[in-house]
Amino acid sequence: MKINEFNDARVSRRSLFASATKLGLASALGGLGVAEDSAPRRLLLRSSWQTVNIGDIAHTPGVLALLEKHLPEVEVRLWPSKVDNGVEEMLTRRFPKLKIVKGSEDLKKAFEACDFLLHGSGPSLVAEKDVMKWSAATGKPYGVYGITITSAANSFPQTIQVLSGARFVFFRDSVSLALAEKSGCTCPIMEFGPDGAFATDLRDDEKANAFLKSNGLEEGKFLCCIPRLRNTPYWLIPSKKAAFDEKKHARNEAMKEHDHLALRQSIVEVVRQTEMKVLICPEDRTQMTVGKELLYDRLPDDVKSKVVWRPDYWLTGEALSTYVRSAGLFGNEMHSPIMCIGNGIPAIVCRWSEQTSKGIMWRDIGLGDWLFDLDQESEIKGILPAVLAIAKDPSAARIYAAKGLEKVHQRQSETMAILGREMVRK
Repeated sequence: MKINEFNDARVSRRSLFASATKLGLASALGGLGVAEDSAPRRLLLRSSWQTVNIGDIAHTPGVLALLEKHLPEVEVRLWPSKVDNGVEEMLTRRFPKLKIVKGSEDLKKAFEACDFLLHGSGPSLVAEKDVMKWSAATGKPYGVYGITITSAANSFPQTIQVLSGARFVFFRDSVSLALAEKSGCTCPIMEFGPDGAFATDLRDDEKANAFLKSNGLEEGKFLCCIPRLRNTPYWLIPSKKAAFDEKKHARNEAMKEHDHLALRQSIVEVVRQTEMKVLICPEDRTQMTVGKELLYDRLPDDVKSKVVWRPDYWLTGEALSTYVRSAGLFGNEMHSPIMCIGNGIPAIVCRWSEQTSKGIMWRDIGLGDWLFDLDQESEIKGILPAVLAIAKDPSAARIYAAKGLEKVHQRQSETMAILGREMVRK
């Protein structure tokens, strides 16, 4: 089904589920004529792909927050890939009831106890083999929440097969949804579903306030800017143990000035035309260096005094506590903007082909005026006016952001209602 192609009957039915789940699964099931004692109450969330990127971290707490809000009686177990570098502690502080699967024996118990597997948001069907493992070992149902797909991978036919076996698949952008339909995916429910990171509400106010104070940044009087290379140079992160990729490195070098020129120009004009300052900050562990080389170091001296470059990486809680104190964000990343919009903060997304189709979600939620394709030279000239508009009229920008968030909230409610229904359907 295409985005917004919902007939009145389906909308009414989903509204019923959405309202019912707020009262708890038991009352919801009773209202739908389903025996309460048949209700599965244990869900296994496959998520937490890596911790070197605050966006990849954000997928998990976002989906957990949605489950907490819409299906509060469901016991959730997290099956993670990575929760190191302080992420486990951050998650358990926010979600004290969360059970995290650790080791093969624990996973075996989770397979036995849980009634439904939910694959969390990501750049693809990241844990495709684990979904297949779950299905083969248990025969129990599964669903997919907020992913992008591309046909580039050699395993794409298998991906379509696995998606076809799901109770539902929510794609985080309309391009992925159209690709699944074109590729013959037969999953009975395929719809647009926002990236789970929109619901992330982690906070570390103490660290954020200390950083802002020490750098002379006042609430509501600065914008955030995030740099990014075409391809993340994972070979620069020791823990990833990634081999140097000459082809990707060459592409990065060829495009880095092109991809950061408009950002740098925007920083200059924000500082010169308004009272706003600018914070250059990272989304992953490689971007501090990128921000210094391509943005901060190349700024005119009269501008540098009102620009702060963050030299170290941070976790999602501190980052989000900083974003919500800003007037808005712009840059070449996706998930910091997602978290901003999810918390009512204006955010501009610059994208390119190497980032797949995920950026199209900005159009899908009605924020197309804040989406710019750097592969289209005609679109680049719109970045500076858009950034300045946020800086000069933050109130109007927040109203526009709120319209996008309203659409996100609607789909979150509807998709969680479907999950609630599918967890109890035999």
